[in-house]
Amino acid sequence: MLFSDMEGSTSLLSRLGDAYVQALDGQRQILRASWARCGGVEMGTEGDSFFVVFDTAEAAVNAAATAQASLLGFEWPAGAQIRVRMGIHSGNPLVHDGGYVGMDVHRAARIAGSAHGGQVVLSSATAGLVTEHLPAGAWLVDLGSHQLKDIASTERLFQLCAPGLPTEFPPLKTLGAASSLPVPATSLVGRDGELAELRSLLCSAGVRLVTLTGPGGTGKTRLAVGLAKQLVDAYPDGVYFVPLATITGAHSMWTSIAEVLDAPPEGRIPPGFFDHVGHRSALIVLDNLEQIAGADSVVADLLAAAPQVVLITTSRRPLHLTAEHEHSVPPLELPDEHTLEGIERSGAVQLFVERAQKAKASFRLTSDNAADVAAICVRLDGLPLAIELTAARSKLLSPRAALARLDQSLDLRSRDVDRPDRQRTLRQTISWSYDLLTTEQQAFFRRLGVFAGGADLDSIGAVMVDLPEAADPLDIVTDIIDVSLAVVSEGIDGEPRVHMLETVRAFALDALDAAGELPESRRLHAEQYLAVARPLQRLANSPRQTAARQRLETEHDNLREALRWALGAPSEAKVSIALQICDALGWFWIRHGYLAEGREWLERTVEAAGGQRSTGNAACLHLLSFVLHLQGENEAALRCARESASISRSSDDSNNLVKALNVLGVAYAELDQQVSARHTLQDAVDLARATDNAACLMPLLGDLGVLEAKEGHFEEALKWFHEAARVAEELGDEAILTQARNSIVEALVATGRTHEALSMMPEVATAALRLRDPRIIIYCLET
Repeated sequence: MLFSDMEGSTSLLSRLGDAYVQALDGQRQILRASWARCGGVEMGTEGDSFFVVFDTAEAAVNAAATAQASLLGFEWPAGAQIRVRMGIHSGNPLVHDGGYVGMDVHRAARIAGSAHGGQVVLSSATAGLVTEHLPAGAWLVDLGSHQLKDIASTERLFQLCAPGLPTEFPPLKTLGAASSLPVPATSLVGRDGELAELRSLLCSAGVRLVTLTGPGGTGKTRLAVGLAKQLVDAYPDGVYFVPLATITGAHSMWTSIAEVLDAPPEGRIPPGFFDHVGHRSALIVLDNLEQIAGADSVVADLLAAAPQVVLITTSRRPLHLTAEHEHSVPPLELPDEHTLEGIERSGAVQLFVERAQKAKASFRLTSDNAADVAAICVRLDGLPLAIELTAARSKLLSPRAALARLDQSLDLRSRDVDRPDRQRTLRQTISWSYDLLTTEQQAFFRRLGVFAGGADLDSIGAVMVDLPEAADPLDIVTDIIDVSLAVVSEGIDGEPRVHMLETVRAFALDALDAAGELPESRRLHAEQYLAVARPLQRLANSPRQTAARQRLETEHDNLREALRWALGAPSEAKVSIALQICDALGWFWIRHGYLAEGREWLERTVEAAGGQRSTGNAACLHLLSFVLHLQGENEAALRCARESASISRSSDDSNNLVKALNVLGVAYAELDQQVSARHTLQDAVDLARATDNAACLMPLLGDLGVLEAKEGHFEEALKWFHEAARVAEELGDEAILTQARNSIVEALVATGRTHEALSMMPEVATAALRLRDPRIIIYCLET
């Protein structure tokens, strides 16, 4: 089967005008004479193209050689030069409706499409049949294995050469050599938006270098191959893929690129290589550059020497070249809904399902397993490699069983023999990046593992305080971000905040433990976040309470981590830190929807304190009593409040004593012990006034108002509520102020002053929404 067509026929038509018809007629006459002379049968002719079949490969090759020689010797109109490209393949096409169809026909057409004008390209099947029967003086040149468009397997191609015919042509217009654009084991999912963005970028004027960066396992190579595949038609001299994971030096990098681009042995390093590549309009994917010393210089020199070459590089760190456009490859999109349809839309879940079905054909995402699959993807940060390694176990493990075993996810081993060694486990993948760091940077990276939910530079510096001061911490953080072991975002204060993926953090903690540095790093971390939380506690009753709450929300994971460490194997020093952290966080837990969690930490901390009569334990007992009261467990609240009051009296701690008496009073009231409630609350008010403790006085005034309202004394209640509101306004405590005003509205309604109450309510409700305090919003909705 022989396919042929004229190269540049459209531009010829534009240039020759009416004379194009003469050129087309001349081309047809020459080719048809050659086909007939060698027994060819035309199966299709359209415009300037032919599809011709021959009984033998020898006849087809003879026809092509004869035709090319005749075309060269013809006198074309207006001095034109007509060049015809030809492709020949031998196979077993199917007969259908008087013609031939099937993959062999398709392959022959693709081979012809890969050629240039004046060139004859043969498939390996045809070459094998004609090697001993070539036209006189003719020979074949092995062009190597090539990936043809829309054909999965590669094809080894040969060029027919003969005396008098041109032999030098640009690289074939295929998808590249055999190593180019490997056929991935899984489809590219969840990257449509990125592909569109990157394609647009590469098609922009002046853009010649795009570097895909990201931690190991994010799918940089897969994305680069998918992007290159979309751009095949834009580069007439080919799209090439150069794997460089095993290369460490610039010399080897040059030779690897040259081998893929089929440069002759004598021209595989500069300057000889530039003669081979300088004229090409090609797209080259350079995969895995991070470990190559001098990779930046190679890329810079290649761009300078080959002005029509465009590069996509993948690396765990950028090259820092002026021409570089860096694109950080994020993990796959995680499910943000709990419905089956919502989970199915997640790119991470789609990859899990596809990989699981390769391991177990019957696997399906169902309403029974969707939540577990979603949880697996979240736990693995959406990292494609981690998801693939886990999903590959689906033949043995259900999603629920796999989820239960994810603590060992770093060591899940791939059974794919074609996967690079550095990606056999997630641990090996991360270790590849870790090994790129200097000894000093590795120590710094290990310490970053103690941070949960990210950290600002001040906190990082506090945990690194005992490391050698050989370099600026900011510079080291930048180096770690550079190799994609951490990412940076903007904090609520506009300052940088450094984060790690949980899988990377697990590796860092293991490395920290192996180095014997974990206990000291945990201590420094806990002390730092106690230092963060303590001053924020002082803002709880101030105009800056919203900012304080936002900071605590940001650092909540780090504070939880500090408490886990302090209570894991409690010592006297660690319990002291836990007591102080709980004391600092109590207002935040109680006011902002963390009652259940706060109770758990407080109970564990009080238990670890073992009845010690310290101010720290008194404070925690008071907080626990308040949480128990809010949850309706007033008998238990009484016990904790009494113990807190007892410790506070013995240590002369009036501040904690007022707070403990407050909880005692409201607990008595809830248990219908009104006399005890009134006396206790009044004693607390007197103590707060005597010690000028306005912050403790505010809630006491409100609680006395509630007590009076319960007994129907609404005018008396209004006096207490108004005083509470006045004190709160003086202190700038908007939370207490809003609660007090809400109580005023309730009392007005109870006294029949509904219109007055209604006029106040919009301002109260607006303040409640601004505070975003669930409890206060609920109170206002009830009112």
